[in-house]
Amino acid sequence: MKEFKKYLIPLSFMLSIPIVNIFYGILNNADRGVSNLVTRLDDSIPFIKVFVIPYMFWYPFMILTMVYFCVKDRKTYVRSLISINISLIVCYVIFYFYQTTVPRPELLGNDFLTRFVGLVYGSDKPYNCFPSIHVLTCYIMMIAVTKSTIRNLWIKLLVYSISAVIIISTLYIKQHVVLDVIGGIFVGDIIYRFVYIIDWESAFAGIKKFFNFLFFNKKLKANKNTP
Repeated sequence: MKEFKKYLIPLSFMLSIPIVNIFYGILNNADRGVSNLVTRLDDSIPFIKVFVIPYMFWYPFMILTMVYFCVKDRKTYVRSLISINISLIVCYVIFYFYQTTVPRPELLGNDFLTRFVGLVYGSDKPYNCFPSIHVLTCYIMMIAVTKSTIRNLWIKLLVYSISAVIIISTLYIKQHVVLDVIGGIFVGDIIYRFVYIIDWESAFAGIKKFFNFLFFNKKLKANKNTP
């Protein structure tokens, strides 16, 4: 129980991601105009429905990787969480000013995978594409595990391979185009490297001292005013 409580508060900060993600749904439309970044390379990439499986595996993958970071390397967990939240905000600003779309193929058949892709298409409108959030967050996991104190080679290879397959899957199920992938990697790399050089422990300690100072001063004033 003590071990559980030790990680409960840090892990609860992951709730910041779905809170920030509220803006994804608000911006997922063509109300502000829309651009198309499809290239000839994208036209040559076939639609392969089986890739919907790794695409949807992104959700448990992100949660499990972040939990692992929290348990094994708290600094990496904090840096990754901050990087993801900042990256999401950057993406939403881009979506607002430069909305893009990706044409989706006609789904033929009634097999499980086709219906699974249809479920993905139905729950996510074909907007908010550049940069790709799937790609961006997976790349952050890759660079985070690279810079972490984690020495388990198998864990690193697992994070690399799963991230790579998820990134590729975004192209094969026509959720994103090549430029979306490049944009996601670029944004994720810049932001994580920026977050990495900041001493967050000192920053949080300074913020804590500031709030303690404010609270202490208010308490002193309240005591002085008490007859």
